[in-house]
Amino acid sequence: MQHKGDETPMLILGGGSNLLLLEDYQGTVIQVATKGIDVSEDQTHFNLKVAAGENWHDLVCETLKLGMPGLENMALIPGTVGAAPIQNIGAYGIELCQLCDWVEYLDLQTGALIRLEAADCDFGYRESIFKNQLKGKAVITSVGLKLPKAWQPKLSYGPLQSLAEETEVTATMIFERVCQVRQEKLPDPVVLGNAGSFFKNPVVAAADYLKLAERFPDLVGYAQQDGTVKLAAGWLIDKAGLKGFQMGAAAVHDKQALVLVNKGGARGKDVANLAREIIRQVQARFGVELQPEPRIFAATGERSL
Repeated sequence: MQHKGDETPMLILGGGSNLLLLEDYQGTVIQVATKGIDVSEDQTHFNLKVAAGENWHDLVCETLKLGMPGLENMALIPGTVGAAPIQNIGAYGIELCQLCDWVEYLDLQTGALIRLEAADCDFGYRESIFKNQLKGKAVITSVGLKLPKAWQPKLSYGPLQSLAEETEVTATMIFERVCQVRQEKLPDPVVLGNAGSFFKNPVVAAADYLKLAERFPDLVGYAQQDGTVKLAAGWLIDKAGLKGFQMGAAAVHDKQALVLVNKGGARGKDVANLAREIIRQVQARFGVELQPEPRIFAATGERSL
């Protein structure tokens, strides 16, 4: 707990996969490494209490092994369980908020443990109360998940649509397809340093989507329940001719335009400069402003790109 008058900056770290460090951090870094998965069940759901330090992908694997499907679309998302609610992580048509029951956190001002129901977490697309009102005030300690026993496959997104042609689709089939696609498109950071999927998929008004679709008939967009349309940021970057584009040692991955990679020797500031140029060119071509997905830190704290 940070004491009043202590102005030393503090960074709460999970796995670190969703951070871009522009320079050496001049503060205290606390890594959350708690472990534990408790499972109970009722007639309709498996109820999980998962410690914040658990690896997210390992959790997906464990639930499938135990016969509790529901998380398979989010396989191979890097990071820890405690970081998942902050970004409201999601992939292939599923977001954490659809399965989250509650989030428990440590109040850094009072030292109290507080449990927030999912409905009170202000979940949005890569957004939550933990990125806004509770930013810098809370450390997530555990996450509650509710996995329906009446499981239904979610196959609406891209590479999963072909599975709908199968006679019987299992959670393992979805898991394997997601892993295959991610491994083909996303470089292994041990082999090629990268900042992962760097940009959020921008959400635009339906009218703006229709205007863009007239100019670009192959525009990729996904209708949202509120009438807006989510565009594929990777498609926009690729269509702007930026796949493989390089500035210094930082580059757009030549297999997935959403990923920024380190060709060797790139610094955080180099990646940030590349990101800003991508934003500029996409804005000029499409009139759509991309937003970075990773959290960006300078020497004394978080900042904008």
